[in-house]
Amino acid sequence: MPAADVPIGVLRGPLVEAVRAAGTLALVARAAPLRTWHKANKSPVSEADIEVDQLLKTRLMAETPDYGWLSEESVDDRARMERRRVWIVDPIDGTRAYLAGLADWVVSAALVEDGRPILGAIFAPVEQALFVAARGGGATRNGAPLAVSAGSSLKGARIAGPRGPLASLATLLPEIINVPKIHSLALRVARVAEGALEAAFVSHSGRDWDLAAADLLVHEAGGALTTLGGEPPIYNRADPVHGPLFAAGRARHSALAEIVREHRAWFA
Repeated sequence: MPAADVPIGVLRGPLVEAVRAAGTLALVARAAPLRTWHKANKSPVSEADIEVDQLLKTRLMAETPDYGWLSEESVDDRARMERRRVWIVDPIDGTRAYLAGLADWVVSAALVEDGRPILGAIFAPVEQALFVAARGGGATRNGAPLAVSAGSSLKGARIAGPRGPLASLATLLPEIINVPKIHSLALRVARVAEGALEAAFVSHSGRDWDLAAADLLVHEAGGALTTLGGEPPIYNRADPVHGPLFAAGRARHSALAEIVREHRAWFA
């Protein structure tokens, strides 16, 4: 069977095993002194990020050698753009939290087909939370089905995101609950999928590797992650950077979309 035709059900097990092993590696590495440095964009990186990246690439590409690869910690091989299916990975999403000894960091990996995620897994090692989603197959946390928070009301809604958009939203809806910062962007969106948040906003600096797995989680849990204009993100483009996005259950997403349309400059 050609690699491009591997059913996502066959790849689910290897993906889960890979992200679990990656999370364990990251936890063990954090227990010892780590060499760290900063990238050109001033974001931190550690030797653990690189080691986890190598583990994920070795395991996932061994299963699917003909697929493309895009990772925050790998040199970008533009040959990925010629592939219908591409692995998109963030070895440690929330590196600042990871290095600070906090809990809100994850390993995130997704398989994208024709620009949209079809399989994804996010593993939060500190809380031992494994989120998995497959296109048309729903989303789970540690095997239990996930569902977004129901309803359309924004009164008392728990919302996380960048300071600017949330401050703008609070001027219009003072009854929302501004949730403290969640360092991992993937985990922030996953919290919407599991119903722990009613909505989440993403700034204009989100990358493919931050978003692809979480996007699928929200979708399969009954929600939506879209641009301010309501379009779903497209992955595996030449530039992996996205504009502002927001996620919520579908009814609440529609309510937020009306506000965003009326006050778009506040959220851009």
